[in-house]
Amino acid sequence: MKTKDLLKKRLGNPSDLTLRTFYFGTKELTILFLEVLVDGEYINDFVLKRISYLSKINKRILMNTLPSNNIQEVTSLDEALDYICKGFALLLFNKEILAIEAKASIDRGIGVSEMESVILGPRDAFNENFNTNLGLIRRRLRSSDLHTKTFYVGRKTKAKLAILYMKSIAMPKNVEEIEKKIKKIDTDGILDISYLKRYLKEKNTFFPTMMTTERPDKSAMALLEGKIVLVLDNSPYVLILPSFFIDFFHTPDDYYQKDTTITFIRIIRLFAFLISIFVPAFYIAVTTHNQDAIPLSFLINFTAQRQNVPFSCLTEALFMSLSFEILRESDLRKPSVTGTAISILGGLILGDAAVSAGLISPIMIIVISISAISGLAFSSIEMTSCIRTFRFLLLFLSFAFGIFGIYIGLLILIATLNTTSTLGLPYLSPISPFIKSEWKDSFIKVNDKKKRLRNPLLTKNKERGN
Repeated sequence: MKTKDLLKKRLGNPSDLTLRTFYFGTKELTILFLEVLVDGEYINDFVLKRISYLSKINKRILMNTLPSNNIQEVTSLDEALDYICKGFALLLFNKEILAIEAKASIDRGIGVSEMESVILGPRDAFNENFNTNLGLIRRRLRSSDLHTKTFYVGRKTKAKLAILYMKSIAMPKNVEEIEKKIKKIDTDGILDISYLKRYLKEKNTFFPTMMTTERPDKSAMALLEGKIVLVLDNSPYVLILPSFFIDFFHTPDDYYQKDTTITFIRIIRLFAFLISIFVPAFYIAVTTHNQDAIPLSFLINFTAQRQNVPFSCLTEALFMSLSFEILRESDLRKPSVTGTAISILGGLILGDAAVSAGLISPIMIIVISISAISGLAFSSIEMTSCIRTFRFLLLFLSFAFGIFGIYIGLLILIATLNTTSTLGLPYLSPISPFIKSEWKDSFIKVNDKKKRLRNPLLTKNKERGN
């Protein structure tokens, strides 16, 4: 059986398979490609037209004549099938095969970041094209020090994956650790960068230890700090690792504004984190077990509001929290305009009707609303999910043990953060272990001119500018 027939059989003779045969005397030349992946105009104008001018053919003449900057010699049938599925056109002649890169542009253009709002700074965002995403990073880091290592992951998807790092800055052992984990991946498909998290994360980690972003400037900043960026074909996000707890309180916009303003905003984010977790639990504790912890006037007011409510504080809090989560989920799954209208309408009707019916006290609506809104101060969905989980945990602990239950929850939170690691590095860095130089860009932001050292956990080249 001829090679072209074997290829057709292995591909299942699909409807989008294009096959054309030419004859040069007694010699036969066949071009074969999948039309949905290949640019047809390029094939007609630059490949077929040039071939038609030839009086004879051989491998050397074809490689010198065809204009493609990527022509590969294929040595096996499996390799030929792999090239076809990657958007190459195959030239078959004299029992030889050449693969010509002629990929069609089936990607959306460079757009604005949608999940990470941009206040100041560049507005371009990653898309699903691997080369475009790599180019957006290289455009910002025009240095030979930016190195890449390429892999193909997934038995069926064979998605192109690149590890990006700054050679003179990144710790070699971190790069090697990520390489080792990637080589161990054995699965049918890796369709998005988020799929990699389950293979790269540390065991028994609750908090997110790696960060996804669609902003090239954020990726470039991370590389300059000694971190590693993973770029996957067909994914509009990249993965940054290792990521520490403090990183989720930072945004790229922080570096485009005044230091005093950013310090204030970061402290607000810290308060939002604490409020989201502890405020509902504290309210339940002081109204259920520890009434002497608040002034008598407050206690009388709270008791009066709950006089006609037939449920416990815990039931109220759970009902309101679950209602908010349902509204939030419906808001995320609907188009932006419709979703916002649904959430506003649902919140107004649900809250007003619940108070009027005597099912919920007004103060509980205020407490849960403040807590839920505070949790939305973080762009990371994974961090928001962790906050939500701890909020529910503390609700049950405070209902069972009062303020003592809040202490138990706080100890669990601290222990979880202290025992978490990312690429073997302490997650609470630079808080624990204490790294004095890194405090200049933690919750406090100082002038970049005064921050001369990089994080010693991420690089041996500590001095900036080297």
